Formats: sequence, structure tokens, C-alpha cells
Amino acid sequence: MLGISRPGRRLLAFVLAGGLAACAATSQRFAPPPPAGVPNLYDATRQVDAYLGDGRYDADVAKVAGAARAWMERRAATAVRPAIVLDIDETALSNWTAYRLNGWARVVDGGCDLERGPCGLRAWQALGRAPALAPTLALVRRARELGVAVFFVSGRPPALRDATERNLHDQGYEWDGLTLLPAGAKFASAVDFKAPARRAIAERGYTILLSMGDQTSDLDGGFAERTFKLPNPVYYLP
Repeated sequence: MLGISRPGRRLLAFVLAGGLAACAATSQRFAPPPPAGVPNLYDATRQVDAYLGDGRYDADVAKVAGAARAWMERRAATAVRPAIVLDIDETALSNWTAYRLNGWARVVDGGCDLERGPCGLRAWQALGRAPALAPTLALVRRARELGVAVFFVSGRPPALRDATERNLHDQGYEWDGLTLLPAGAKFASAVDFKAPARRAIAERGYTILLSMGDQTSDLDGGFAERTFKLPNPVYYLP
């Protein structure tokens, strides 16, 4: 630096360094606040992974199914033609394999790549490889021992009847009736389909001791003495 003495150059360097440090200390990053009540998707999927994988989900399912079993055993001996009505997906059979491949998104259509994903739900169900929820299977087996009829009512399309029956049978289920969504039918809510299905069972003279499912729409609409709601942290169906 021509014209500036060595002591002056030191002073200038000190002043400049201090100014830069001050700028660094006072700089701010702007970020809008997160939307109120809206979780970060990455964090949410990690929480779902943990809940389904660390035993908490299994324990919650067992707790609900255990309460259903206790009620069934209490009523079976006195009810006229006792029966139970169960949903299938995430109640009797688990589709978490497909959902996990999709990052927990609900992908209904398309093929199913079991190695890398994505995996369309209907293609997965057509494979007939969904495992049983063990507490539900135990409930059904106990019902058979007590002479309680077992009915499945599911929103699966009728084209999946053969695959569904094969899957249920392979997993150890026995049943007295299986109702799937009528061909071409569309409902604003599963209640509009499932409640009449239960009514039809009741009109045949059965006393429906309980209905169990993973959606409130599996259970609403009456025609069961008690309802039992299983946990589902992944999706909601009206």
C-alpha cells in the first residue's frame, strides 16, 4: 500500500477485520414460520416408520383386538346367532409392505415393484401376499371356537374376490360371509356401503356383537352392539 506506513497498514487491517466481524455477527437469515399445525413430511414419515416398526403399533392393535375378544366372550353364550363383522385391509390383512415402498403414500393404481417400488395397492392385493394381523386372526379363531359367525365387509373391488379369498385362507382365516364393494358402485363414504351390509346380516337373524375396523367409516352407521377402532397412522378413508 503506497503512502501508508507499516503501523498505518496494521491499523487499517484491524479496522477492516473488525468491520467484517461485526457484519457477520449482525447478519440474519429470513425464513417464514412453519404453517401452524402442519408437520414436516420428512419428520412425519420417520415417525410413522418408528411407530410401525418399534412394537407400539403391534401393541395397540393387540390392545383393541383383546378388548373386542373380551366383549365377544362375554356375550357369545347369551346372544341369539352371535356374529362379528370385520374390515379386511389393516384389520385382518396388512398392506404396510406396499405403503412402505411408496414412502407411506396411498398409490392405488399401477404395477407393484416389490424390490424398489412403487407398488400400486390393487396390484399388491391381487398378489394375495398380505400377512394377517395376528391379534385379529386370534379373534377370529376364538370366534369359531365359540360358535360365533364371522363376516368380512370390505371396500375392495369385486375383481379382487378370488385373490382376497385366497389370501385370507392362506393366512388361516375362516369365515361365513365376505362382502366386497358392488361392481361399478361409488359411495361418498364407506358408511353408505358398510352400514347396509351389516343391516343385511342382522336381518338374517344374526346378533352382531361387534364390528372392528381401522377407519371410523368402517364402524359408523349402527347394526353392531359395540365397535372397536384399530390404529392407522398412514391413511384416512371417509
